[in-house]
Amino acid sequence: MILKGFEDLKRFLEKPKNIVIVGHRNPDGDAMGSSMALKYYLDKKGHQATVIVPNEYPEFLHWLPGADKVYRFDKQNSQSLRLLNASDIVFLLDFNALHRVGFDMQARLEKYKNDFVMIDHHQQPDTVKYMYSDVTICSTSQMVYQFIEMNSDLDLIDTDIASCLYTGIMTDTGSFRFRSTTSFTHRIIADLIDKGAENHKIHSNVYDANSYNRLLLLGQALSNLQILPHYKTAFITLSTLEKKQFDFKKGDTEGIVNYALSLKGIIFAAILIEDSEQKIVKMSFRSKGAFSVNQFSRNHFSGGGHDNAAGGKSDLSLTETVTKFTSLLSEYEEELKESYEN
Repeated sequence: MILKGFEDLKRFLEKPKNIVIVGHRNPDGDAMGSSMALKYYLDKKGHQATVIVPNEYPEFLHWLPGADKVYRFDKQNSQSLRLLNASDIVFLLDFNALHRVGFDMQARLEKYKNDFVMIDHHQQPDTVKYMYSDVTICSTSQMVYQFIEMNSDLDLIDTDIASCLYTGIMTDTGSFRFRSTTSFTHRIIADLIDKGAENHKIHSNVYDANSYNRLLLLGQALSNLQILPHYKTAFITLSTLEKKQFDFKKGDTEGIVNYALSLKGIIFAAILIEDSEQKIVKMSFRSKGAFSVNQFSRNHFSGGGHDNAAGGKSDLSLTETVTKFTSLLSEYEEELKESYEN
């Protein structure tokens, strides 16, 4: 764990401040849940806090309390810049390096005149003045809960804050099934339920909000599934054409990679998604046991994340990316064979 400048930060926040909270590009449940919870907490402490995200977030998160007050840097650029310029400090949540917000927002943040606070659980974080980094914690939302606890303010957690934190923890732990979900995580979840988080409604809002086209897209993805049993690996591809065919919306591919990992005997799974807007192939990796997809992604696909969940990208075509991905597996044959198998 890295806890840097915490006492100085507490003193800095003793008086009301204008604060901006930033989540990563393509914000997920943890980024949105932790950001909104922190905003509500800081507001209760007398600060003026605003959440800015680089771009759109999935529709299944639009129900989050206060989501309609979130600013998008790509669509509300002038308003976002004014808020950043007027802020006394910026919190960076659920990402470990400024490039995770995308080129345009990264360029602006690199010129920011004041200090950053990073609260994050990803490996190899950049260094900023104030840091709370712990790669052993399952989600940034749990870290925000613990940040509030460090300030002896758990009594300030109300239904809105509890609902946001529950959402972030639930989504980043795969509904509490990943190895990073500890008994302490469950005790936090119990407290959040006691404080007003309606677990059944939150789960339904996130996971039972599929569109018809999203299910058809899932069917297409599963029909594209390829298995490489020699390497205990399975991967899925989705092309731009296939996404258009099923009216792709932000968040529609969330969690699909886990279907590949659910196969018996598979310990390494990937999804490769063509992104014509960014002119890249977006990649998500999952693994079981000791095989580090974080290291694999850092080594070959300009990415990173956690040992068992990471992301990356490729500037090659989808076909070329598949060729590169599959050709790399021979280098990891022994690691893949030795890794834990369910």
